[in-house]
Amino acid sequence: MRLAFTVALLASTVFAAVPALGQEQPAESQAVALADVPRGLLSDAAIPTAYRIDTSFDPARDGFSGRTEIDVELAAPSRFIDLHGRNLDMLSVVARPAGGGADRWTGTWHQIDDSGVARIGFPEDLPAGRLTLEFAYTGRYQNNASGLFHVKVGDEWYGWSQFQSTDARAAFPSFDQPSFKVPFTVTIRTPAGQVAVSNAPEVSSTLEDGWQVHRFAPTLPLPTYLVAMMAGPFVTAESVVPPTPERAQPLPLRIVTTRPNAGTMHFALENSKPIVALLENYFGQAFPYPKLDQITSPVMPGAMENAGADLYADGILILDEDAAVSRKKLFGMVVAHELAHQWFGDLVTPRWWDDIWLNESFANWMGYEIGGRWRPDLKIGEGALAEGFEAMSTDELAAGRPIHQPIATNDQVDSAFDTITYGKGGHVVAMVAGFVGPDAFRQGVRAYMGAHRYGTATSEDFFAAMASAAKDDRLTQAMQSFTDQQGVPLITVSGGDGSYSIRQSRYAPLGAEPTDTRWGVPVCMRRSEERACTLLADAAGAFALAGSGPLMPNAGGTGYYRFELPGAEWDALIAQADTLEAAEALALEDSLDASFRAGRASPSKLIALAERLAANPDSYAAGAATDSLARLYRAGFLDDAAEAAYLKWAAGLVRKDYEALGFDPKAGAYAGADPEETQRRQRAVAGVAMARDPALEKTLVAAVGAYLGGETAALDPAFFGTAMKAYLAKTGIAGARTLASAALASEDPVFRPAALSAIGRSGDPEVARWILAGIEDGRLRVSEQLSLRLAVVLTGKTRDLGYDWMRGNLAALIDGKSGIFNLRGIPMVLRDYCSVSKANEIAELFRGNLAGTPAALELERTIEQVRNCGTLKAARAQEVNAALRALQ
Repeated sequence: MRLAFTVALLASTVFAAVPALGQEQPAESQAVALADVPRGLLSDAAIPTAYRIDTSFDPARDGFSGRTEIDVELAAPSRFIDLHGRNLDMLSVVARPAGGGADRWTGTWHQIDDSGVARIGFPEDLPAGRLTLEFAYTGRYQNNASGLFHVKVGDEWYGWSQFQSTDARAAFPSFDQPSFKVPFTVTIRTPAGQVAVSNAPEVSSTLEDGWQVHRFAPTLPLPTYLVAMMAGPFVTAESVVPPTPERAQPLPLRIVTTRPNAGTMHFALENSKPIVALLENYFGQAFPYPKLDQITSPVMPGAMENAGADLYADGILILDEDAAVSRKKLFGMVVAHELAHQWFGDLVTPRWWDDIWLNESFANWMGYEIGGRWRPDLKIGEGALAEGFEAMSTDELAAGRPIHQPIATNDQVDSAFDTITYGKGGHVVAMVAGFVGPDAFRQGVRAYMGAHRYGTATSEDFFAAMASAAKDDRLTQAMQSFTDQQGVPLITVSGGDGSYSIRQSRYAPLGAEPTDTRWGVPVCMRRSEERACTLLADAAGAFALAGSGPLMPNAGGTGYYRFELPGAEWDALIAQADTLEAAEALALEDSLDASFRAGRASPSKLIALAERLAANPDSYAAGAATDSLARLYRAGFLDDAAEAAYLKWAAGLVRKDYEALGFDPKAGAYAGADPEETQRRQRAVAGVAMARDPALEKTLVAAVGAYLGGETAALDPAFFGTAMKAYLAKTGIAGARTLASAALASEDPVFRPAALSAIGRSGDPEVARWILAGIEDGRLRVSEQLSLRLAVVLTGKTRDLGYDWMRGNLAALIDGKSGIFNLRGIPMVLRDYCSVSKANEIAELFRGNLAGTPAALELERTIEQVRNCGTLKAARAQEVNAALRALQ
């Protein structure tokens, strides 16, 4: 709830007495009347120069208390100062001269809006110059990853911070925007014996008045969103990253986690070291901060790049060498992503949120690039383009935004953290790197970093560095055409025999009207070993390419565009899909699917491509084989006969692998196997299980039963999802209750979320009703209860039950969902609906409730996707069903 509150913590805080705010306070309207209140970017009227934060942080309580001092430079005399603070019960505000002196000015605190814009009013003008603001306050912990949050793990409470994007203001009063980058001196007071973590090294830990007082060295300059404050009975594993050519001294390194994970920190500790070294080599400079802590939380949905104190979901860091290949890939990609941020985002920070793509797009590309160098055998690098092609399904919509999005108000900030920034932005970075060449690209990155070290920068600064390195001024305009415009370019190819015409337009699905948009598209095409590139800035152009064999219009798959071919060219390229490298296979799959959804390519071409891709030896390519048809299946395109034919056909595509590779569900049965073989086996098992193969289902159900009976070696975690789905299909509500009880008794970072996810996605109406009524078990966390209910909505066979629950509980569902991971995702669970009438119904139900929130854009995207799917279904479902029935 976004309500003001008072937390009765004063008796237990370090503050012996805190003066209350005076009774004769001006009304809020009087404070607002002093001047317009900034709802987005703060002015430079008051600029912070340093913070001293002292927080009493007992995660077992409902709330925290704190004192913060902020040194500011006041540009001119003023009766007020604008800054940020959200849902803090402000006990006192005092201004004094920064250099000492007897003057004191007592201020009155006013939170102006729900986003946390605040104003301090004073009875007279403060003098211009250097001042110190002193605050005393209390606040509440959140149950989700925003602000200061806490959760019970086993019998103990732990607390963490997650301040990106605008949640530092919920933990302490601040100038909470990235342009204000200053040192922070942090003190964290915990119950005796607990561990505390912040950005800088801890310099002392003493017992004072019953509190363990952890004092940290001043940080290097940081924006508020990168500050870290963690407390609890953590366990740690310590080592150092050995010296490198860029760094003469060892770098202190720790893994910090909750007690149940104590035995599984070694993998993350040892494998973080080479990733740090690879990044230092790429950037040509040492790790920017004096130590590196990597912390985990069971309720963190992703990861966060706090300077020197990264925070991760448990499942990202807590693993061992026997973990599933998919989990090792996730570790490599995410750790490389977050550690790349230590330079690109932390060392050099965007000046305002409209340039946050500079952080996330580059780090997303680096996560795959450096992750791939860390473990080439895992083929992590190809995933960068998979994420980019996935982003195109969002970028094609009319309801959208460019990568570089103007942000005027605070409620627009979180919309910048979506698949456009990560997927599209990362793909555009890969496209530019591929076009200019890796050496010139890295030279541009290093020049950009060197020019803005420990400061802030803008997109224009980055573009200038890239153009200079590439020695091509056209590159700036080309890059801006992708970052400053939304939409996916469509390159339509005509001609043949090495002489082609190419034309660009904006891709539009069936029923949508394309806008007249022009890009500077780096088009690279290939025939056999012959490759050529051009920068297409005009509407059309000629393209000459020697060689033989079918034309691949997106050579290497690095281009952020789709292509359209004449029918015969499609057929020739599809016929060789089993030989394409992963990125090109993904580009082909995406473009053919897009052609079908635009009303051009036939369902038979989708089927032919799937059959060829299934035979591709690369796991990324083979994994995308049925993506197009699977989306139609989930959307309810198929009649009963076509659905049965589809499931049988899809299982048939992987049965050869299933039979050739064999299957033993036991833990470690395939330890040491080739990663590609391992992933093909997992895909084959999942595909055959989806068709309810009786023998496989019996094996899977028995393995889950044995696992739940205490024989944990009976089921390898790599098969948790597939096996639990089979188990629930066989055992229904009784099995769901048994599985839930086992999950909630466990703190295993793989088993617990996998089991709860399987229950939520079971597709069993009885299980869905039990979930929606609310599982009454004190061990189930607030975030898990919500995730279970939204999983019901995501699942086709229970979607309508979940939707009805959402309609009846809309106010509670929306209220209080703060933080970057929360409210914005709620409308997204409705995207698999496929009906024009349902799109209209969703619009009527949700628009009024989500207007002016970070979820508003995601809602409009959802409405458009549901409507587009309905239009496509009305036009093409009959031919899709006929094509699938013919497979029998």
